[in-house]
Amino acid sequence: MQHYQRIRDLREDNDLTQEALCKKLYMHKTTYTNYEQGKHTVPLDFAVLLADFYGVSIDYIAGRTNIPKDSHKLSMQADAWEVLQKYTALTERNKGKLEQFLDTLFEQQAQQKEAQ
Repeated sequence: MQHYQRIRDLREDNDLTQEALCKKLYMHKTTYTNYEQGKHTVPLDFAVLLADFYGVSIDYIAGRTNIPKDSHKLSMQADAWEVLQKYTALTERNKGKLEQFLDTLFEQQAQQKEAQ
């Protein structure tokens, strides 16, 4: 089974339309439709996002196993999940900018702790 078939099955099993899923994942419907139809390869970061969203393993998304749950799955708080969704919707350039900004924030925070 190809991964595009698996992501369609997961979406349908969760009673989601393409539109509803795309809204939740902050992505354009055409992009998702191309993944689901096998016209474009699913990028790894999006496959990871889908695996987390559906609570399945990345191997399940890729069709490498028919066991959906990963016994090592970590739980994620709602606010962290929202940040991850928004991050994956960014362009590569904007992801880089965000990572630089986060590095700056961590450095400032560390300096403030040292000053206390």
